Amino acid sequence: MFSSITFKDIIDILLVALMAFYAYHLLRKSGAVNLFWGLLFFVAAWFLTSYVFHLQLTGALFNQIVSVGAIAIIVIFQSEIRAFFYSVGAHVGQGIPFGKLRQQQDLEHTIHELQTALLHMSASRTGALIVITGQQKLDEYVNTGETIDATISARLLENIFFKNSPLHDGAVFITHSRIRSAACILPVSSFIQLPQQFGLRHRAAAGIAETTDATVLVVSEETGTIALAQRNSVRIVPEQELYATLKELLK
Repeated sequence: MFSSITFKDIIDILLVALMAFYAYHLLRKSGAVNLFWGLLFFVAAWFLTSYVFHLQLTGALFNQIVSVGAIAIIVIFQSEIRAFFYSVGAHVGQGIPFGKLRQQQDLEHTIHELQTALLHMSASRTGALIVITGQQKLDEYVNTGETIDATISARLLENIFFKNSPLHDGAVFITHSRIRSAACILPVSSFIQLPQQFGLRHRAAAGIAETTDATVLVVSEETGTIALAQRNSVRIVPEQELYATLKELLK
């Protein structure tokens, strides 16, 4: 059996394995990894009954399920499929000179808008809590607030955190250089020992930073200082280091 395997078959198997690995990677981040294992078990059972043991009745039943199940898979995994094509498009765009230039311009614009908002809120001592997500999807926190889905704008951020705004009391989530939601509720840390000058916003920032790969920017309402919560630490970011810090976070 194995002697008849050609180089073309090996390439085919490797491509399928690569797609399966990438699908697992996407689903693991979205928390739907159990669906992946269930789907993989079904595909393995279908392959064994149809192509290894040649069970005609069972194989025909599996074939009917597969023909209908393709549509069900698209419905169930629509967000993951969208994320896959987004990721592919992003990688292809990075390989094109024009794409790289546009990406760099967008990054500089995002950094400028975020830096401007932070400095303005620091000067006016407007309390702010901004979460920049990493690889993990944090929908359980994002969905506690109001959906925004807008390009990062200094004016928008300042209006969200303005003390008379209905959205100011909570956190803003930023993903892929877009404001996803505002007025989100974060877990409060009870483990990290914070200095006395840090208040509830800093403790909330530490709470999500210590359990996820997110990074949190905090503007203190009492002192106007800008702080960064990452992993198991919270530190003050001097104004002269703010640009470099944001560039490192958003690259």
